Amino acid sequence: MELGVAFSSEELGPNEIVRFAARAEEAGFTTGWVSDHFHPWIDAQGSSPFVWSVLGGVAHATDRMRFGTGVTCPTVRTHPAVIAQAAATTQCMFEGRFWFGVGSGEALNEHITGARWPEARVRLEMLEEAIEVIRLLWEGKTVSHYGTHYTVENARIYTRPETLPPIIVSAFGTASADVAARCGDGFVSTKPKHDLLQKYARAGGRGPKLAQVKVAWAPSVAEGEDLAYRLWPTSGLVGELSQELRTPAHFEQAVKPLHREDIVSGFPCGPDPEKHIEAISTYRDAGYDEVYVTQVGPDQEGFLRFYERDILPAFGTELTGSRTA
Repeated sequence: MELGVAFSSEELGPNEIVRFAARAEEAGFTTGWVSDHFHPWIDAQGSSPFVWSVLGGVAHATDRMRFGTGVTCPTVRTHPAVIAQAAATTQCMFEGRFWFGVGSGEALNEHITGARWPEARVRLEMLEEAIEVIRLLWEGKTVSHYGTHYTVENARIYTRPETLPPIIVSAFGTASADVAARCGDGFVSTKPKHDLLQKYARAGGRGPKLAQVKVAWAPSVAEGEDLAYRLWPTSGLVGELSQELRTPAHFEQAVKPLHREDIVSGFPCGPDPEKHIEAISTYRDAGYDEVYVTQVGPDQEGFLRFYERDILPAFGTELTGSRTA
């Protein structure tokens, strides 16, 4: 298993992400990702930098870490032809260390241009076609594509990397796991569900399996719980609601009925290494190859020191850095 770090662009500004990515590499992390959002989930998070600018900074602030998007929606807000160019350029800047995470997105980020937000089945169709468009353009030829959802006319990407980035596809259910298996070079999710990984494998899925776990490191359990409750109350939401709500205000309304325990119970909170190790191990035991840890709150330096000292050594030889971009 490889342990990575994931930075929340909903909480951190662009310069902070770049700075802490460099610090994470120094601490011993070998891979990382940054979320791709137009809006934060709630106003208290307070940030949403443009991910492609941030990645350019990370590429030059790090030397060894692989880095990706966790994840980009290449279907509504931005045309897949534009995303194909952005990802190709980013891989050039990382000199082969970039991996490209994609998913079907949320209305929160994608409705902003006034385009229709379709039902889940159609969104997966769009994602599959978008991946097709991206791969066609990455071949470096002049491309015209007239599909169900996208049109591309006489387009060619001239700036291409020597090694194309792997496309890692997000999945949370059977239908999306099938898409990931058909179209992806790997799989990413946020739940330690062994049965979902089995569905992906049965559908022919290959490549690394990535997961994200959120933690709230703090000097005390109470402080960690306060961070989780204040900044990530949306973690208590279940079902498809997170894909359908359109604004941070809607999410703030949706979480009002939730109790504190509904939210903080899903986080390892505080300074006890065993709680963090147990949370990570749950994903490892479910079958994930890479587990990306997101620290809640602004004290990324304290979190990175804690993981450098107490968590990375605990996994020892498991942290193999087994995948290359």
